[in-house]
Amino acid sequence: MSRLKTKEEYEKTIGFKFRRWLYGEEDPYINKVEMVKQHHRHVEEKTITERMHEKQMHREYTYDVNRNKVLKTYSMLYRIASVVFVILIAALLVYNVSWLPKTGAAEKAVNNEVPQRYIENGLQETGAVNIVTGMILDYRAFDTLGESHVLFIATITVLILLRNNKKKATIAQISDRRFEPKNDSILQLGAKILVPVIFVFGIYVVLNGHISPGGGFSGGAIIGAGLILYVSAFGFEKTEKFFTERTYKVISFAALATYCIAKSYSFYTGANHIHSIIPLGQPGAILSSGLILILNICVGMVVACTMYTFYVMFRKGDF
Repeated sequence: MSRLKTKEEYEKTIGFKFRRWLYGEEDPYINKVEMVKQHHRHVEEKTITERMHEKQMHREYTYDVNRNKVLKTYSMLYRIASVVFVILIAALLVYNVSWLPKTGAAEKAVNNEVPQRYIENGLQETGAVNIVTGMILDYRAFDTLGESHVLFIATITVLILLRNNKKKATIAQISDRRFEPKNDSILQLGAKILVPVIFVFGIYVVLNGHISPGGGFSGGAIIGAGLILYVSAFGFEKTEKFFTERTYKVISFAALATYCIAKSYSFYTGANHIHSIIPLGQPGAILSSGLILILNICVGMVVACTMYTFYVMFRKGDF
């Protein structure tokens, strides 16, 4: 039968010392390793300059394609491999395209009951003269909702990655127009004339998306381009009087929430075969096609805000 070790004997064992080291109760190097105080070493400026020159010369020699044979060979192989890769990809694409059926052929995969339903019953079921808009915002409205959220999430990601630290003033925040001509009279005059026209045309495209070519995506892109032109001509000081970070958040949240609520009602009534109380209206009228007009406005606002926000964040990193 083994006897119990005393406290003094246990403290001398390797297990006890390892346990103390593992839990940080004792540093094995304290009072056991000679510690020499480091003194500041003075290096002459001439020596530092020579070392920097040698480092620069070494770097230039290392990346000099003409004198470095290894780098020259690698550069040549890289170019050859790039050309071969592009040729192979192009050949594969051309080969696959050659197997596609001819345009309008009856055996094409797209010629099925789905597009036939869009064409034959689209006007009656959606009330939209524009079949494409009826398809995107009615038959495939759930997919479009996902696309709008993708735009919103992409913008939030850019805000997180590119946002400047507000506690530290940066050069970009002090002067956001340092790389552009300041007070350009031609640009400002052109913006004064074009920006209102661009906004009106963008609103027209959004509001008439269900009765003519256009819609929320294209109209929102036009409005976003108008905002970018305005801020390029007049700077952020004037633009932020009517469009700030808070404006973007409120508009995007309101548009996405309205879209969700409106289509939730449509999804619920459609899934349960319940008659919708929202009238489709007279085809061709501005107030027609049920909820499609409202959804077009929501999508247009999200796209316009996203385009402008991307531009602002990549330009100065903040609103």
